[in-house]
Amino acid sequence: MAPSFDKLREEDLDEEDIDMDEVDISDLREKYEVQLEQGYDTFVVIDGLPVVNQEQKPRLIKFLLKRLNTVGRTSEDAIYMPMGDDGMSLRFAFVEFSSAAEAAAAVRQLDDAPLDKKHTLRVNKLTDIDRYGREGRIDEEYTPPQIEPFQEKEHLRWFMADPSGRGRDQFVMFRGDTVGVFWNNEKDQPENIVDRQQWTETFVQWSPLGTYLTSVHAQGVLLWGGASWSRLRRFAHPFVNLVAFSPNEKYMVTWSNRPISIPDSGHPALSVDDDGKNYVIWDIETSKPLRSFAQQDTPAGEEQGAKKPAKFPWPAFKWSADDKYVARLNQGTSISVYELPRMNLLDKTAIKIEGVMDFEWAPATPRREGVKEYEQLLCFWTPEIGSNPARVALMSIPSKQIVRSLNLFNVSDAKLHWQSDASYICVKVDRHSKSKKSLATTLEIFRVREKGVPVEVVDTIKDTVINFAWEPKGDRFVIITTTEPVGATAVPPKTAVSFFCPEKAKGNAVGNFKHLRTLEKKNSNAIYWSPKGRFVVIATVANTQSSDLDFFDVDFEGDKPEAEKDLTANLQLMNTSEHYGITDVEWDPSGRYVATWASAWKHSMENGYHLYDFKGELLREEALEKFKQFAWRPRPPTLLSKEEQKQIRKNLREYSRVFDVEDQERISSADVAVVEARRRLLNEWYAWREEVERDLTEERAALGLPENPVEELLKEKTAAAVAHVAKADGGEKQEEQVVEELTEEVLEETEEVVN
Repeated sequence: MAPSFDKLREEDLDEEDIDMDEVDISDLREKYEVQLEQGYDTFVVIDGLPVVNQEQKPRLIKFLLKRLNTVGRTSEDAIYMPMGDDGMSLRFAFVEFSSAAEAAAAVRQLDDAPLDKKHTLRVNKLTDIDRYGREGRIDEEYTPPQIEPFQEKEHLRWFMADPSGRGRDQFVMFRGDTVGVFWNNEKDQPENIVDRQQWTETFVQWSPLGTYLTSVHAQGVLLWGGASWSRLRRFAHPFVNLVAFSPNEKYMVTWSNRPISIPDSGHPALSVDDDGKNYVIWDIETSKPLRSFAQQDTPAGEEQGAKKPAKFPWPAFKWSADDKYVARLNQGTSISVYELPRMNLLDKTAIKIEGVMDFEWAPATPRREGVKEYEQLLCFWTPEIGSNPARVALMSIPSKQIVRSLNLFNVSDAKLHWQSDASYICVKVDRHSKSKKSLATTLEIFRVREKGVPVEVVDTIKDTVINFAWEPKGDRFVIITTTEPVGATAVPPKTAVSFFCPEKAKGNAVGNFKHLRTLEKKNSNAIYWSPKGRFVVIATVANTQSSDLDFFDVDFEGDKPEAEKDLTANLQLMNTSEHYGITDVEWDPSGRYVATWASAWKHSMENGYHLYDFKGELLREEALEKFKQFAWRPRPPTLLSKEEQKQIRKNLREYSRVFDVEDQERISSADVAVVEARRRLLNEWYAWREEVERDLTEERAALGLPENPVEELLKEKTAAAVAHVAKADGGEKQEEQVVEELTEEVLEETEEVVN
């Protein structure tokens, strides 16, 4: 923060500190500068200045000029500070910049910024003051603002308190034109919480911590939440296509392939400065735009002599783990790092890196050995340029210092894979042979938390790695390799799945990474780790010939093979399954369940979802027409300390007994409810039968018919039979015959429920 104006020193006003050209080029500027349309768009009004007299005024203008020249170009002559009748300043000033864009930048970056320890600047466009403050817009008499009574708002994390007490997770489903949110009930039908028609026009998306549900419309983006699922935020970005949140849900990026067009009547949130832009960065709490950016030209790649457009980069803006920085790649030239919430370039300039191809932020705040200062890490790589080798480097932000770099040769491509705790970053390097006819992959693993950031090389892989995934919060990883060319083929190539883990080491040290096991001749192409680690699903998705699911446990508690005694894993295949037409797989945030689904966005065959437990047992499946999307609701990080979590794991068996009893009671109560329902139906049927028999008896009595026609018929038949026998015997007297009639009578009936 700048020193207080009251204690300003002469060196603080040194002209050399002012961002002005040393060479006079006024004649060239006058000759070549494009003249803008005359108006007031280049003027701003600055409020909140200290009160000074005529003698102090020049010093204040110089002091203010230092801040103004950080966002644009102005001069002392372009600052007009009116004075009052008492010879003291009126605490505001008019400033003219050289362009309307610089004036807009001053409003965006300097408004609500501190001038010194006692004064905060408020910056507005002069045109806005004329628009909102002209005659008729402001009352002549002061009217105190009406303060609305306090209304308690809904808790946005109410979903963490499951009313059933079972700790269930929620998920959202988009099928047909309906979006619904449900409680997961394992094998039973999911419990619907809310169901709405036309809730979104394209897709829905949860925020990273599960606070908001995002719906996307032609007019912009809406955020929903709370127990009543009311609209909480509105972001007016016309024809928005994609949305991305910062990790802590403070900011959001929206992108549209159509440049923004501001009508003459104005826009509710955006201004003329945003006209023609494609990206907008928003502050979620205030729903206000922080800054907008235009679409960059996508660099073209060359393949077999023909130009092939590169894949559209998303997210184009990447966030640091603590939401303090957001960065954008200018491929081949630099990385632009912006500070939030002001959205100004870090140190006023982009980080120039010749040839830079890609970068990734560390997903967690690093804790490097021997480094106590605050930092965020980003990793980038550059290809081979001329005689210079390819390079991978770790950079510390905000210092921009390179903390570790590595030179590489014969590089065709590289991919950066951070481990979730930022303990490691694996650089997957595809290397070509001298003839450039074959590819092989090596893994360069940076051990970020160890002294000096050593790099371990895994070069035992002879094939091309097409997929890589770290274990969350762990130090094991899985890769999928293929020996066949990677690309569009009629028949997907056969693959191999390999598991790696560290060797056992003394103390808390992590040993070298070793190959654990490889499964050959597979069709797998995707890896999905449980968010809690240990369990992993190896799947075959978007494949018309295969839809396999393999469920693995890498900490199996059974006997370990002798060859793997020194490794920190014990691999066991728990179950296999198949889901025809599978397009997506996602674990729930607790790591207990896995959802797989076939989306109508990708094909129209057997759309719907399956639900598995972590062992691979199919709990339920549901076929739904026009089923588009399934997404688990994320959970915020736990509030328990590591010691408390460790204590819970230690006493997990005791907790399990309680949970088992609760589950048994729930199942028993469900069985009792079924029996009671059946008994109620049986009693209702008996009552109906008695009523019908009573009505029938009354009706027969009214008609003079016997009460029991069946009994009367039996008597007649018996008499006829006796007469027939007597006639057959010629009327001779026969010996009396005793006829015994057997009847059955139910004396007692009991019913026993067997679980």
